[in-house]
Amino acid sequence: MTEIDKKFRFRKFPVYIESRKFLFEIKKLAREKFPKYELFSLTNQLSRAADSIILNIAEGSDRSSDKDFAHFLNLSHTSLNEVVACVDIALDNKYISEDEHLVYLNKGAELANQLTAFRNSLLKTPTK
Repeated sequence: MTEIDKKFRFRKFPVYIESRKFLFEIKKLAREKFPKYELFSLTNQLSRAADSIILNIAEGSDRSSDKDFAHFLNLSHTSLNEVVACVDIALDNKYISEDEHLVYLNKGAELANQLTAFRNSLLKTPTK
């Protein structure tokens, strides 16, 4: 393990890696499907919420206790909920199809499961 890997341990967490992939896909969806007039409202909100998922994982990973880290994973999960709500709004406004909606709901659900499992493992067997 390199010094950088030790310093930024969150980069190796599977949930962080999957969150980065989800972030890329969700931002691509917004760029390609949302109308330009949504740039400073729904697109911006979706982007900030998606960013917050990975940023909270990163920030929480360096907290003084696993309980604190678990709190930040919970914040990541609430940001994921916000992303899902934005995707619902996109469906309601017919920016995306029902099939696309379902794809992103499923991806969100998978990520939610990973965040919950990681959070529960930290609370069940804390290492610090």
